[in-house]
Amino acid sequence: MEAIVHDDNLYSAPAQDLASPFPQLKTHYDEKYKVGWFLMDSEPRPCFTPTLLNSISHYFESVKSEMIETNNQKYDFLVLDSNIDGVFNLGGDLNLFASKILEGNREALLNYAVSCIDVLYANMTHLDTELTTIALVKGDALGGGFEAALSSNVLIAERGVKMGLPEVLFNLFPGMGAFSLLSRKIGTALAEEMIMSGKTYSSDELFKLGVVDILAEQGEAEIALLSYIKSRNRSANSYTAMQKVKDRCNTISYQELIDITHIWVDAALKLTKKDLRMINRLVKRQSLNANA
Repeated sequence: MEAIVHDDNLYSAPAQDLASPFPQLKTHYDEKYKVGWFLMDSEPRPCFTPTLLNSISHYFESVKSEMIETNNQKYDFLVLDSNIDGVFNLGGDLNLFASKILEGNREALLNYAVSCIDVLYANMTHLDTELTTIALVKGDALGGGFEAALSSNVLIAERGVKMGLPEVLFNLFPGMGAFSLLSRKIGTALAEEMIMSGKTYSSDELFKLGVVDILAEQGEAEIALLSYIKSRNRSANSYTAMQKVKDRCNTISYQELIDITHIWVDAALKLTKKDLRMINRLVKRQSLNANA
């Protein structure tokens, strides 16, 4: 891990008005550094809507196809970013959760949860290719947004960004990979403490804990990214080998994630009206962030 302070070689993220064939997702390919960017731009709230999840899944399929066609040569990195100022992603589609819980619709909840797991697992296993997935967190990442960042092979965050798992506030738990991912990074006891506290952490705190891999100054996330890419390219063989070692030693199976998701669905269907009122309050907060 390293704290990035400054780099004289400025690296600009892709323009914010990029055309994309993927709804609620803006994509861009940087040929020089072989980087695929995918920027979340969900509506009406900055959360993982079914449309956004579907777009990410299709984008991953297209990247994987291009990697197969080019013998693993087209992409070295995939960068998950946000197209919404001040927000990375605020998590699951809570409005959808509440409505399906009220209906007692277990199948719909499970289908949504599995679509989250499918995207998370693909990102975590770097699409079963030799590219590296990177989360560039420049705004708040809560709940499923934090899980998405954690699922990337490298988590870069700017100072002062807020991240956390608030699900315990409405009597639930983060069921799309948080415990599996955190326990591999910081141990089971601390992972459970973080989840059950419902606390929001600063990126600075999470860097000290070992959750954030690279800490950038505010406004310098892209500079930190470029510094990492250059370091990686100088020792590409070492980094690639170490990624394989980490995959082997910190294995998280798809089945593990699915089993936990089933527990999450069962727990969600036990939420009370009081719990659902808290969810509705959080939906309003997500909406306020979208309109800020």
